[in-house]
Amino acid sequence: MGTILEKGGGTYQGIKLLLCENPLPPIEEAIAAAQAELPYSNYYTEPYSTPLRRLISEQIGVPEQLIHINAGSELILRQLFDRFGQQVHLLTPTYVLFPEIAVRHTETRLLPGKNFSFDLAQLQIPNGTTLAVIVNPNNPTGGVFDMAPLPDLLRRHPQTRFLVDEAFIGLAGASVAPLAPKHSNLLVTRTLSKAHSLAGFRVGYAVLPAPIADDLNSHNDAYPLARPSQAAAIATLQHEDKIFQRATALREWTNLLAEELKGLGARTYPTETYFFLADFAPHDAAELAIRLRQHGIFIKHLNDVSLGPGFMRVTTALPEDNRRFIKVLKELLQHAQGRVS
Repeated sequence: MGTILEKGGGTYQGIKLLLCENPLPPIEEAIAAAQAELPYSNYYTEPYSTPLRRLISEQIGVPEQLIHINAGSELILRQLFDRFGQQVHLLTPTYVLFPEIAVRHTETRLLPGKNFSFDLAQLQIPNGTTLAVIVNPNNPTGGVFDMAPLPDLLRRHPQTRFLVDEAFIGLAGASVAPLAPKHSNLLVTRTLSKAHSLAGFRVGYAVLPAPIADDLNSHNDAYPLARPSQAAAIATLQHEDKIFQRATALREWTNLLAEELKGLGARTYPTETYFFLADFAPHDAAELAIRLRQHGIFIKHLNDVSLGPGFMRVTTALPEDNRRFIKVLKELLQHAQGRVS
């Protein structure tokens, strides 16, 4: 399973630039709310995380019955692919999980020569596609799609379900979740793992057509979240102003890190999130990742044959860790260049 590499490093003690984890801890309100629930962990939450569903419903402006909550969005994505993933169309490079869990898939390639940007109005959906997937902001590129063409795509392809994965929507981009009540073939998934710093709490949700939401809720644990997880999620969503401020700082660190890599000879691509793609060619990114790990820095190459061996997704860490990363990387690149010379 390729996603084992994507998930690895849970106990790794060095600098982790691998998992698209937010380097900032949960906000204080989330930590306090989770701690307050710990003494009551002998009790279940409300069925189907009702208080959280209600809050999400109010914030997004969609009926509560369209919302499905589960322990992380990956579980929801797997459930949706199990039901509708017979023939999937992807915009690649994309989240590494999707090609693995699709029964079959076709691709529209995002090109480095165009900075991985793409006009969705030009998207061609192959005949027989059961599920078309758009990741916005995209992972691993960090770029944002203009979603204005989506309603027309939904109308032109009524037999195809469109899954918009908004895992990083808290960082950039315009959400399409409010469109869900108007389109029976639109599925929207979200997580609080990224912008909201709750990866370890495992909170994900989806906005779905009512029959699909009902199906997932009726075939899932009625108590999907631990009490501390639900409390942390509610507290975090009640302080979106803080999340927005933190996202601004994360993007600043990311842009600075990208500039530093350019100074070392790497080509970096535009991003609106806290991660980006870098091409270290002619250096081999897999070899660099091995060397970096020997210095306490956990990262991995992109492993996309179409892009070549130099590509790596880089996630910002805290500024002091970024400086350490740049220092070590500079030494490794100089050593590699010396061997070539």
